[in-house]
Amino acid sequence: MTSASVAVIGGGVIGASAAYHLAARGWRDVLLLDRGAGPGEGSTGRATGGFRAQYATPINVRLSLLSREKLGCFEAETGVDPGYQAAGYLWLAANASELATLRAGQAVQHAEGLHEAVEVGCGDIARLNPALRLDEVAGGVYCPTDGFIRPLQMLQGYLDACRRLGVRIEWGVEVLGLSRRADGTIAAIQTSRGPVGVGAAVNAAGAWAAVVAGWAGWELPVVALRRQVAVTAPSDLLPHTMPMTIYAGDGFHLRVRDGRVLLLWPTPGVPGHPYDVRVEPEWIAAVTAKAHARVPVLRRASIDSAACWGGLYEVSPDKHAVLGPVPGCNNLFLVNGSSGHGVMHAPALGQLLAEIMSDGTAKTLDPTPLRPSRFVEGDLNPVPELL
Repeated sequence: MTSASVAVIGGGVIGASAAYHLAARGWRDVLLLDRGAGPGEGSTGRATGGFRAQYATPINVRLSLLSREKLGCFEAETGVDPGYQAAGYLWLAANASELATLRAGQAVQHAEGLHEAVEVGCGDIARLNPALRLDEVAGGVYCPTDGFIRPLQMLQGYLDACRRLGVRIEWGVEVLGLSRRADGTIAAIQTSRGPVGVGAAVNAAGAWAAVVAGWAGWELPVVALRRQVAVTAPSDLLPHTMPMTIYAGDGFHLRVRDGRVLLLWPTPGVPGHPYDVRVEPEWIAAVTAKAHARVPVLRRASIDSAACWGGLYEVSPDKHAVLGPVPGCNNLFLVNGSSGHGVMHAPALGQLLAEIMSDGTAKTLDPTPLRPSRFVEGDLNPVPELL
């Protein structure tokens, strides 16, 4: 039987960040496992690359600020440019109620030091994104230091840095189960290539996190949720410097990437088929109609059906990440449930996990709101209405 001091299950950007930060803190014999044939086959490769610190809870603002700080030294640490572009995030409110919710979130942001986040009126909105129809917009909020990142470049950076630090990376390995000792701790990981004895294990399995946790006897309330992306044919109708623009009421949003406009609008997943990532033609028609109504210039853009895609969020009940050891199984660590924020928070979550595993607690910031036990304690974070 092969062995590792710690095995990370899941080679997306969160798992790669965890492996890198563990190795950087002196852990040796770190093993990163993923069932994909190569990097980026899971949710990381399907992410749209947004980055924001405009959240409605202190812990999410803190995670973003820590990640933003780490993005500033990412290339120096890994050798790869993470593609951070401070194009801004522009949130739009259709009425006074939505605007009040955005203002309440901004008060949280200011309290956490995100002072550059500001409220904007329709004149400011017209300047920030001249293509928008504003007859149904009451106002909004904007943060110029939000923007975009390149998920696959971040993943590659962490993988390159992992290799330099001696992390073993194995693709095409399916994890089949966990073997436990009498005291409940993990003794080995069962894989398609045979068992791997471990001193500790990290669950970074994304949308499949609940399955892995279940092998350890822990019911992790993280579920898969499909998100679809419609993509226009290449055009110059909107500038690449346009901020991510989000309608707070229904979640419709759009951005420009590589000369194409990405259109998104959250809808429920497929009942009975949580891992189905097919893009529905009816959804494409609906999101395109929204885009035409709100951004009239896009009526001149065609949808490239072959370029549209779907992906999976890993969603927790309070829409916050789950970070820390499994109660009753103190050598299985969770870094799951980011609920659509995983790529942007991967730098922070990897560092915090390495601190918890090395020192027993994280010292960079207090991760208590993310502890796995909050679900059984009934102490969930407030579920954000819009942010």
